[in-house]
Amino acid sequence: MKLLNYTTKYVSLLLLPLITIWAIAFYYAMLDEIYDSLDDGLENHKILLTKRANEDPSILNNTDLNKHVYTFNPISENEYRDFKDSYRDTLMYMYNEDDFEPVRIFESKLKHDHGFYKVKIVTSMIEEDDLISDMFKYLISLYALLLISILLLNNILLRKIWKPFYYSISQLKNFKIEKESKIITKPSSIDEFQLLNDTITKLIKKSSDSYIEQKHFIENASHELQTPLAISINKLELFLENHPLNENQTKSLASILDNLNRLTRLNKSLLLLSKIENKEFLEEECIDFLSLTKKITEDFEDLLLHRNMSISIDHNSMINANMNKDLAIILLTNFIKNAIIHGSPNQQINIQLHHNSWSICNIGKPKALNKEDLFTRFKKVSYSNKSSGLGLAINKAIASKYNLEVSYSFKDAHTFYIHFHQTLI
Repeated sequence: MKLLNYTTKYVSLLLLPLITIWAIAFYYAMLDEIYDSLDDGLENHKILLTKRANEDPSILNNTDLNKHVYTFNPISENEYRDFKDSYRDTLMYMYNEDDFEPVRIFESKLKHDHGFYKVKIVTSMIEEDDLISDMFKYLISLYALLLISILLLNNILLRKIWKPFYYSISQLKNFKIEKESKIITKPSSIDEFQLLNDTITKLIKKSSDSYIEQKHFIENASHELQTPLAISINKLELFLENHPLNENQTKSLASILDNLNRLTRLNKSLLLLSKIENKEFLEEECIDFLSLTKKITEDFEDLLLHRNMSISIDHNSMINANMNKDLAIILLTNFIKNAIIHGSPNQQINIQLHHNSWSICNIGKPKALNKEDLFTRFKKVSYSNKSSGLGLAINKAIASKYNLEVSYSFKDAHTFYIHFHQTLI
């Protein structure tokens, strides 16, 4: 949910109880004003009746509310002294409405000549149920109007105010450190947005500088290590060719050569792993995994022949995905090479391609491998000195880069999977 809509949600939730409380308070305040106005009118009506009684005493004989809106009832002097004015609400039959309607009655006292009277005056009043119904309609209309106004305010005024913020967010969203791109922020007169822009610029510059330094260090370190290793290997090979050695000396030098060769492979693997994690493989294309699998298996024909092994490829659908071709080759090559090297001779390796998965199964040692450590660095599937322990870690890094998932299972045979969660082409 966007920030503007998030704010609107809470403002609308707060408005409802606030408007409700305001409506209740306004309702009672309005009722008080209505009653006060009615009471003033009734008192004024009494004054007018008093003046009229002085002019026409016959009105004092009216005792029926059905004929007039006032009545006069004789009372004693003692009742007159003790009488206090009062107001009350009741229902009275209205001929025009053909129903009982609420009225307000004012009861007071009147002295005329030597007579004492109780005066009762009636006036119509507003129906509270109608008032409540109208108030509810107005309340809903007011709430809707305020909500629409807030939405318009958010989408016009606040969106304009927050424009520098959203621009900076879009820049961060499209920023890729491996492309060495730069963040361009727009100046803002709002202190908080300007502080955000300055902070983003500083952090991006610091991260980019660190990334470039790390990248150069890895490349330089790998290159500097590769040169003395190659020289050492060449000199040892020349020494073995040009100097006769006994069996023990030959074995010792052969062991040194093996370790140097392993160190060379390890150096290359670490460099490749670092490049994958630093997202340096930017070029992508549509990879046909069936064709690529067939091509890689053809490259291993000599090794398969040497170990008297074969590979069968079973597929019921095509798998095509966008990724770097070199990384796709490394991914499949590592799995196929491991299956050949660690599989039992004279056995068949089965590769299957389904709608969203690629799997390779080989028969090797009748014991499951440790799933938790299998795809971590320097965890070997065997104790071969020629293995760097980085092949499956590299596969894991490639899979993570392209939102793939690699997994392992064991049931009479070792099976490795590549699950394609991304949209296949």
